[in-house]
Amino acid sequence: MMGTFASVLATKKIKTHTDRFQANVEGDIENVEGVLKITVIRVHYMLKLKPEEEADARWAFENYIEKCPGAMSVTGCIGIEHTLELVAE
Repeated sequence: MMGTFASVLATKKIKTHTDRFQANVEGDIENVEGVLKITVIRVHYMLKLKPEEEADARWAFENYIEKCPGAMSVTGCIGIEHTLELVAE
């Protein structure tokens, strides 16, 4: 997911070097009818950017998941929650 988001940001010329772009990921594993199952994945992105890049970054965030092979592979089976924190550079 992070790679796809970075690719979409790159189309808007927003840099995603490691000092500017991070993700914290966690999930829930539950017992579903006797089988352990990942039920939710939460991704919190942090992106440093220039103020004039904010609108493009928000657009990328709203649109990247539809292009993400990983997310699209598990949609309907595992819930995906994602948030974006923008930090002024």
